[in-house]
Amino acid sequence: MIVDGVEMRGLGPGDAAGLAEAFARNRAYMAPFEPVRPEDFYTEQGQRARIEGMLAEQDAGRMVPYVLVAAATGEPVGAINLGSIALGPLCSGGVGYWVDRAWHGKGVATAALEEVCRTARDDLGLHRVEAGTLLDNLASQRVLAKAGFEPYGVAPRYLHINGAWRDHRLFQRLLHDAPPGR
Repeated sequence: MIVDGVEMRGLGPGDAAGLAEAFARNRAYMAPFEPVRPEDFYTEQGQRARIEGMLAEQDAGRMVPYVLVAAATGEPVGAINLGSIALGPLCSGGVGYWVDRAWHGKGVATAALEEVCRTARDDLGLHRVEAGTLLDNLASQRVLAKAGFEPYGVAPRYLHINGAWRDHRLFQRLLHDAPPGR
């Protein structure tokens, strides 16, 4: 359990239907922060294909995907993914996350970020984890700050979000200073 009422566990094929429902339920709320999604993204079949791709990336060592579920029901209430994992001299990964609107303000995202950073440091030996937010996404920036991330720059036209290339504020959390391969 990461916070009272929410558990974080590895993503699996059985999560497709629940994630389709959660994404559909949060579609309008998340639209300003997300890429424009095809209609099948919001279906069980679309989520199953997405999960298969993410699990293939996990098998290749490039990603660790998690789902956040309500402990009482097992219903997905968010997700967090450590992706773009690079070893060698970089030892870095990027994190992305979302939380169901009904669970905002309860510490879910902050606790999930803390757990992903622990895994990145202790299990993968990563030196740093990075994240980006839209410039006006102050809520996500507060979550990152609470989890120990610091801003380090702005990337112009970084991601295609809600139909346009958008600037992002970049954050990082340094996890340790041991040499690679420890």
